[in-house]
Amino acid sequence: MTLLAAAVVVHDRAARRVLLLERGPAAKFGQGLWDLPTGKSEPGEPVTRTAVRELWEETGLTVAPEDLSLAHVVHGPWGVEAPNGYLVVVFEAHRWHGEPCNREPDKHAAVRWVPTGALPEAMVPSSQAALRRCLAEGPGVWLAGRWSQPPAAGQDTPRPR
Repeated sequence: MTLLAAAVVVHDRAARRVLLLERGPAAKFGQGLWDLPTGKSEPGEPVTRTAVRELWEETGLTVAPEDLSLAHVVHGPWGVEAPNGYLVVVFEAHRWHGEPCNREPDKHAAVRWVPTGALPEAMVPSSQAALRRCLAEGPGVWLAGRWSQPPAAGQDTPRPR
């Protein structure tokens, strides 16, 4: 079964910053890399609920489901704990409550606001691509390492290569 997960781009437009986590030495993948708040869905859990829950569990920030907007979709054919592939729905939030903190120090080395113009190079690749795309161009889809955009009006749907 494909693993379903959610990630949240917490975007403070006024201060031109986003919230990132540095994955710690005990993280299951990406040790030392920066990442978005991300986590797996529980069986039967709506993906918006996953986003809200994981953001709170990792950072202490509270966001209402209605304050989430779809930013990106990431699909991979294989991943850690996902031998049958994974699908990450990336949401963007511009409103939240609370002050960020590292609520999972066993998984994360740091939780930090990062200026949008100075994003770290050492990021989980799919999160980095989704975040850069979100900040620069808007929604997209990451498919097995490549971006795909919906066809323009009147064009045929792109075919896999």
